[in-house]
Amino acid sequence: MEFLKEIGAFIQNQILAMKWLNTLLGDLLTAVGLDITGRVGGSIQFFLYDVIKITILLCVLIFIVSYIQSYFPPERSKKIMSRFHGISANIMAALLGTVTPFCSCSSIPLFIGFTSAGLPLGVTFSFLISSPMVDLGSLVLLMSIFGPKVAVVYVLVGLVIAVIGGRIIEVLPVENEIEEFIKTAKHFDIDSPTITRIDRALLAKDQVLATFKKVFPYIMIGVGLGAVIHNWIPQDWIISVLGSRNPFGVVIATVLGVPMYADIFGTIPVAEALLSKGAQLGTVLAFMMAVTTLSLPSMIMLRKAIKPKLLFIFILICTVGIILVGYFFNLIQFVLI
Repeated sequence: MEFLKEIGAFIQNQILAMKWLNTLLGDLLTAVGLDITGRVGGSIQFFLYDVIKITILLCVLIFIVSYIQSYFPPERSKKIMSRFHGISANIMAALLGTVTPFCSCSSIPLFIGFTSAGLPLGVTFSFLISSPMVDLGSLVLLMSIFGPKVAVVYVLVGLVIAVIGGRIIEVLPVENEIEEFIKTAKHFDIDSPTITRIDRALLAKDQVLATFKKVFPYIMIGVGLGAVIHNWIPQDWIISVLGSRNPFGVVIATVLGVPMYADIFGTIPVAEALLSKGAQLGTVLAFMMAVTTLSLPSMIMLRKAIKPKLLFIFILICTVGIILVGYFFNLIQFVLI
């Protein structure tokens, strides 16, 4: 048993968290005369370490997830979900969301396709909530920063939000809240062509390059903010706003996250820095969920597909769910970390 614990710790610390990389960078920066215990040197080390680590994880994860996703093109995904009914359909849609794109703006076109194909509205919303919030990338990245307990519970509660949110929308009289062009869109049921493993690998490689180009600027911004928070903002400030002293910290973090546009890769460094400065775990995770699920640009895109009433219901469900999850994580933080 002790051997298994050591293996798990090695995977967590040296493979996922890449602590060897942080040590190496610290030695290199010290060798060139930088004081890594100071603000400037510490910021540079934080920035280089997180950018390199997240970039490596990003490319590996996107390749793996894109390869898996090649087995679930839109047509096949629609067929799979159409076989399920009731809450099982919502669960399947939420699970399907874990192997689809890494941000809400990417998942909205798929949501439109599923809706125009005639899938129940609640089912498609379970997919829409799950896709940016709990993809496989978030699981691995959260493990690299917060450990396996936090990552697994985060994904589970994210799936619960997606399923419950979809069920609520399913029972509400909102069938007419979809824009007309989606209702009248023609749907062609075409089987996806068979492709080889080499083709899938090439498609995954192309997806890595395309996603990296789109996401990397947000990684740089997120890591930059994280470096500033980690080395320049006084700990007392963070604790007073997002720590246990402020019972409204979760609400504040959720509201602050909504106007931002990023994905899990860009929010992780900010979350890591906030937690190290004394912010509560649930407050930090609520911020991450708000950024990835309710960003302003994605809401503008979604408004093109659904009417204001349904958009408001969607935002309300997600916001309430995120806030509840934030307080839940704050209550069990002592168990997880």
